[in-house]
Amino acid sequence: MDFAFDARTEELRERLLAFMEEYVYPAEPVAAEQRARLASPWDTPAVFGELKAEARRQGLWNLFFVDQHGLPGSGNGAGHGAGLTNLQYAPLAEITGRSPHLAPTATNCAAPDTGNMELLAQFGSEEQKKQWLEPLLEGEIRSAFAMTEPEVASSDATNVETRIERVGDEYVVTGRKWFISGAMNPDCKVFIVMGKTDPEGADPRRQQSMILVPRDTPGVEVRRAMTVYGYEDHDHGGHAEVVFDGVRVPAANLIGEEGGGFAIAQARLGPGRIHHCMRLIGMAERGIELMCRRAVERTAFGKPLAAQGVVQNWIADARVTVEQLRLLVLKTAWLMDTVGNRGAHTEIQAIKIATPRAVVRILDDAVQLHGAGGVSQDFPLAELWAAARTLRLADGPDEVHQRSLARRELRQYM
Repeated sequence: MDFAFDARTEELRERLLAFMEEYVYPAEPVAAEQRARLASPWDTPAVFGELKAEARRQGLWNLFFVDQHGLPGSGNGAGHGAGLTNLQYAPLAEITGRSPHLAPTATNCAAPDTGNMELLAQFGSEEQKKQWLEPLLEGEIRSAFAMTEPEVASSDATNVETRIERVGDEYVVTGRKWFISGAMNPDCKVFIVMGKTDPEGADPRRQQSMILVPRDTPGVEVRRAMTVYGYEDHDHGGHAEVVFDGVRVPAANLIGEEGGGFAIAQARLGPGRIHHCMRLIGMAERGIELMCRRAVERTAFGKPLAAQGVVQNWIADARVTVEQLRLLVLKTAWLMDTVGNRGAHTEIQAIKIATPRAVVRILDDAVQLHGAGGVSQDFPLAELWAAARTLRLADGPDEVHQRSLARRELRQYM
């Protein structure tokens, strides 16, 4: 693979870096101030609308969306997508990761919407695309992906207990989910729900299906917000416990076919995992930058922190780690473009194992260097650390990916 950025990527990088400096970083304290004055902490601060409008004006919109499904308006940078490959998008996602609570939303590249849009583009019916995908691509609504459940080990998706039962021309959805990202946001208008249509089926990977459930359907209860290391993650719309109590939706809301939910989930999670890893590298870069600034500004025991050997080790190790991770992420993106997600399966799992774990360590060192300030709200480090640590669980915990990767590695020797 060629490690150089092509002209299109370099152009977008320059524009995105300028957008971050001029609009996003200054908006971070503004968003916090505006949120403190809102009637509900889940309402969206006005500055988000301003950022989204500016991002669209500059053609920095839906950068993630690799449109292979013939949607109208894609490829012009201001409509449905910028027409980029995964390899082109990777360095752009890294930049947005430097402000993970603002920049992805501002550019309409925030999870879980990105994965849901890709899922609908690939598996949705024409009616589903028109009703839900197009307003998502336009940034008019938000969405949530309801899979994780509190009563079972959801790291094994075959454990999901939510029922999706066919009754005439409808499906009835009954179950309890939690840590459903984005569900507290009042702009979240639809859930993609994973449940079992055939709980007694012989093949445990053909028991599950996915279905679209509008938020305002009777029986849908967004019960409470779940905190993540004490943070409510307002800018992403929170993580909610949601109950589906005999929720009835048209049979046409089923995505794909009955029994196809497990395969759809795997197709959705591949791009989602690499997008997380791309942004994590940006989070690590922000941590290194803050470490370096702090090290040259502060003095302890008679000399600058930058002259302390342990601090130099932290910074050097962080730089080496980030360069290694970036190369692995770029290789994975390239493989996804050239041989598909299935062909990149090993690398997707490798980056999901390596990246959050390493970035947590970098951010932990950055917190340590900032002392009491590092755990406070005056710096973004504590929130970045919590987000990175959470990603060791999101989209599959480390151990699940290690188990799968080891089995694939061992298979050639058996």
